[in-house]
Amino acid sequence: MLNMEIEEELERRKLEEALEVKSLRRIISAYLNYPEAAEEDVKRWERSFRKLPPRHKALLSHLPLKFQKLRWCIAQNSYFIFEMLKVFEPPLDMSQDVDICENQHLDVASDSHHSSKSRNPYLCESTSTSGGVDCHSLAEPMSEETCYRKFRALTNVNEEQDVDILKKSNAGKCSISLEDHESANNIGDDGCKSLPDRDPLYASACCNGNVSSSSPDWLDPSLQLHVPLVDVDKVRCIIRNIVRDWAKEGQQERDQCYRPILEELERLFPNRSKENPPSCLVPGAGLGRLALEISCLGFACQGNEFSYYMMICSSFILNHAQAAGEWTIFPWIHSNCNSVSDNDQLRPVSVPDIHPASAGITEGFSMCGGDFVEVYSDPSQAGVWDAVVTCFFLDTAHNIVEYIEIISEVLKDGGVWINLGPLLYHFADMYSHEDEMSIELSLEDVKRVALQYGFIFEKESTIETTYTTNSRSMMQNRYYAAFWTMRKKTAATL
Repeated sequence: MLNMEIEEELERRKLEEALEVKSLRRIISAYLNYPEAAEEDVKRWERSFRKLPPRHKALLSHLPLKFQKLRWCIAQNSYFIFEMLKVFEPPLDMSQDVDICENQHLDVASDSHHSSKSRNPYLCESTSTSGGVDCHSLAEPMSEETCYRKFRALTNVNEEQDVDILKKSNAGKCSISLEDHESANNIGDDGCKSLPDRDPLYASACCNGNVSSSSPDWLDPSLQLHVPLVDVDKVRCIIRNIVRDWAKEGQQERDQCYRPILEELERLFPNRSKENPPSCLVPGAGLGRLALEISCLGFACQGNEFSYYMMICSSFILNHAQAAGEWTIFPWIHSNCNSVSDNDQLRPVSVPDIHPASAGITEGFSMCGGDFVEVYSDPSQAGVWDAVVTCFFLDTAHNIVEYIEIISEVLKDGGVWINLGPLLYHFADMYSHEDEMSIELSLEDVKRVALQYGFIFEKESTIETTYTTNSRSMMQNRYYAAFWTMRKKTAATL
């Protein structure tokens, strides 16, 4: 009987890992499908142009050149993506057979996760300033086993150290100008002639839709999946998130969202010790900039992120960026809507705006991959953190009460919870046979629940902000985000 139970457990783990591999393959495939999907958009715009009568074409004779410039910009974005994927180290054996999950009649719908506690991926589809989907959330599944693996964290300028993300949670350029018409005119129909110095992986993926034999084994085309366009939209959202977190152009949004949090942390912890820095947890850390800024203030900071889309990109920037301004991307090219000018739409953005390894981070800075509920409900996390910072995070919950409960549990007595964000509940409009749970509370109810979990308000206000907004767009979506500081009562005051 015992042997049978062991065999069933091994089979269960095998199935779970197969599902995890299939989910990660789909995310990687979405990145790899980016150039092809973007090219299809340009072809669609060209078809519309060709349908114009001659007198109208004459008025818009500049558009064919614009389409070629768009292809060149797509190629630049693709080069960044493929360089990022080349250095990604998958946590699992990506070559294993994943058909086992279908054979066992397990549902793998739209990156869905096999763990009952985890969240199905969701991309909140409200209107954005670029005409696409809103990038407020990119939730992708990670298994509990993945959460316990080691992630690289920058702990000093010259060395990357592996940090066990749970056991050490306490401690732890492509220069271009679109005004160069000669260069733009040299772009061929394949979009690649202007980039002869790019490596085979980039050139093959850009022009042929496949990766070359020089790429890592796990990027073999035979392992790639066909993914829907909504998955590629998530890649476009990542590109816009890069601007928010790692470009000079995103400084205004960071000032709106991150600066109030950073100033509050400095106010609350004025006498920080280098030998024993206060600990700060940042759930929903995204691409890692807020967590890095907190670390640079002198906190032992850990970012937590559920989305593999985010984790792949944040790891690349945090661990592999060699200099400020090393990369150039074109984040606004995917929509022709609400543009004041073509130059605005086609403008380049240099990233990162700082060199992360030289930013002055505190020892113990790390990024933890995994579901917030699964990772931080572990008893080892109870009473561990001096501060928890949530920024555009609370509304990613299936059950926001559970989030508040865990935040209370992980804080030390007297610890502080700083929050900034709206309540755009990400599962509110999920209509599927799975009947996803979504608890959608008013702000008033959220605050009332927090009081029941031992919090007392110290500070509260409303902050007007944007999220991954194109600053030059004719349409600007704004949030009136709730900003508060709460303190967990000490045992003596409960």
